[in-house]
Amino acid sequence: MPTRLRKARRLRGSRTFGYGQVGQHRKSGGRGGKGKAGLLKHKWSWTIKYEPDHFGRDKPKPPNRTIAKKWTNVGNLDEIYDGLLKNRKIKKKEGKALIDLVGLGYDRLLGEGMISSPYYVIANSYTKSAKDKIEKAGGSIVSK
Repeated sequence: MPTRLRKARRLRGSRTFGYGQVGQHRKSGGRGGKGKAGLLKHKWSWTIKYEPDHFGRDKPKPPNRTIAKKWTNVGNLDEIYDGLLKNRKIKKKEGKALIDLVGLGYDRLLGEGMISSPYYVIANSYTKSAKDKIEKAGGSIVSK
């Protein structure tokens, strides 16, 4: 808007600039309070739109949940075995190559993919399909 059309220019010389009594446009009453005042009341719609996490309530969480931060799939066991073979860190247990996923930093073994060799796998937790695929290949899995 051009400066010459602004209210401050048009009403120069007026005491109240069109707001009625002097106190009607003087302090913070015209904007519903100072700062964060009224966020639970008359500024609630503003709170919902622009700052929905202002009051910081978390969603309820199950009491005993465990979050797997690092996981791998059954299909990656061959690659993990090849990496151990390259570094000459292969051990055997029950006649099968031992893969210690806990020692490698994995929290969980998932069941995607297929394996070609029987492995003896140590894992913190695993899915039912992962266990089935390892046993189908002739291997075994134990939880630590």
